[in-house]
Amino acid sequence: MAKKLLLSALFALAITIVASAQPSFDPLNPNAEGIPVDGGIGFLLAGGAAYGLKKLKAKKALAKAAE
Repeated sequence: MAKKLLLSALFALAITIVASAQPSFDPLNPNAEGIPVDGGIGFLLAGGAAYGLKKLKAKKALAKAAE
């Protein structure tokens, strides 16, 4: 279980690093900046993780009550 959680966390970190906004390259205008693409991906990942933990706790509580 801990290995899956660690692997998931590392995968999520890798995705956020890759998905970060990269500056555009314009050879005619070297001072041009790129448009950020992030737009709250971190908040969406945090919300998804919180929702997943909530569902996991509910599943464990249900299994414990069934015993």
